[in-house]
Amino acid sequence: MIDIKIRKGVETDLEQVLGLVKELAIYEKAPNEVEVTLTEMHNWGFGNDKVFEFFVAEHNNKIIGIALYYYKYSTWKGKCLFLEDIIVTETYRRYGLGSKLFNEVALVAKQKQVRRMEWQVLDWNEPAINFYKKYNANLDGEWINGKLTHSQLQSF
Repeated sequence: MIDIKIRKGVETDLEQVLGLVKELAIYEKAPNEVEVTLTEMHNWGFGNDKVFEFFVAEHNNKIIGIALYYYKYSTWKGKCLFLEDIIVTETYRRYGLGSKLFNEVALVAKQKQVRRMEWQVLDWNEPAINFYKKYNANLDGEWINGKLTHSQLQSF
């Protein structure tokens, strides 16, 4: 087993975090879809417009995994936590880092007394689906995701 430290993310982690985000985009066959900049991540993670928080998995002072989350509100349930991504760099998968990161976020959800912790998983990502099944998670195939892109919003 390797020595891994799980800790709350800090501003100086963001460059490595963005690198992991880009690695995930490649894995999900969408390498050109990452639009967020380092400056935006600074603003949205640590500035006046803060919208997300994250944990990192660190080995030898290198960030090898993240779990990024934010809060949302459900009209039926109230305050909820949304786990946007768990990312573990490919060479460090199978060491249990995903579970450690997931557990940290679940503990935050418990401490903040949110009514629900949510996330999405691509229907073809069998390793991720199997990971979440270990937690007896409800994987709902009924809801359809909707979104408007930045360029679509410009037409309003």
